[in-house]
Amino acid sequence: MSQTSTPSHASSSLRKDSDSSASPPSDSVADRGTSSARESTPPGRDSQVRRDLRSLRLSAILYVVMFVAKLGVYFATSVMALLAEAMHTLSDVIVVGFLLLGLRWSADEPDEEHMFGHERGQSVAALVAATLFVSFTSLRLFEESIPRLLGIGHSFSAPQRFELAIGVLLFSMLIAAIPLFQMLIHKPSGAAAKAQFLELLNDELSLIAALIGTVLTHLGYPLADPAATAIVATVIAWNGVALFRENFDLIVGRSPGQKVLTEIAQVALSVDGVLDAHDVRAERYGHGMIRCELHITVVRGTPIEEAHRIDQEVRRRIIQIEGMRMCHVHIDASKST
Repeated sequence: MSQTSTPSHASSSLRKDSDSSASPPSDSVADRGTSSARESTPPGRDSQVRRDLRSLRLSAILYVVMFVAKLGVYFATSVMALLAEAMHTLSDVIVVGFLLLGLRWSADEPDEEHMFGHERGQSVAALVAATLFVSFTSLRLFEESIPRLLGIGHSFSAPQRFELAIGVLLFSMLIAAIPLFQMLIHKPSGAAAKAQFLELLNDELSLIAALIGTVLTHLGYPLADPAATAIVATVIAWNGVALFRENFDLIVGRSPGQKVLTEIAQVALSVDGVLDAHDVRAERYGHGMIRCELHITVVRGTPIEEAHRIDQEVRRRIIQIEGMRMCHVHIDASKST
């Protein structure tokens, strides 16, 4: 138990961490000054990972089917909006591929080189996918569509077999709508599920834009095709930037917000024997995953067994907060008994 009432967070952590690394574990009061906990694998987490893997595999298969259909019909019809949609679907295939790798990696248990687990693997994969979103797919589509909109260096050739183009777009809308309606029924609550829900909505919106552009081109408005392509490219770029920002925050460890920090302090104060809870810090390090550390104050002279009981109860209650995976507690002694 710390002998100072409210030491600064940095110096307290540094001193206690160095103490614990300099000597083997013991039951001394000094060694009890800080403690931490990592939640054991949550019940059902393995089954959830398996469900996520099945869902991603199914998505990958559907995306590949749509990509081949769109690209094949583009070569048959020369409808530029179909090329944009094919590239959009290809970016989805790439994203799902990286997420599959990231999900497999993040499911691995902590090891000597990654002592806090591999949860950030998904975020790293998503960052790579976001970069490909913007640099590979979106920019290439802008390069193709904008010159045609401005009439620079491109001659217009009338697309053919519009019924085939419209058919593949309607088919793609139907395929993308199946998981979308499932999510509408089950109302996703997790961060990853909500992100996937938004992506499916974006897919439908871009397909609608491509369909409108194709129909207008057939009706005699040739600029509708490159305009629809530019809209799809904008949707892809928007998704890429949003994906990058979200996962960059997870990698650098963004705070879960003042509401969660206040809840952590209130939960600690609810434990008998805790006089004060302060210097609360927390970060998100994966989708729906939080870890935190805090200082609690107990009465000076509290027996080590009682201080240990208080510490265990504080950690037990904090770990029950939604998304909490790790908790590190520093115990300080009050100034007076």
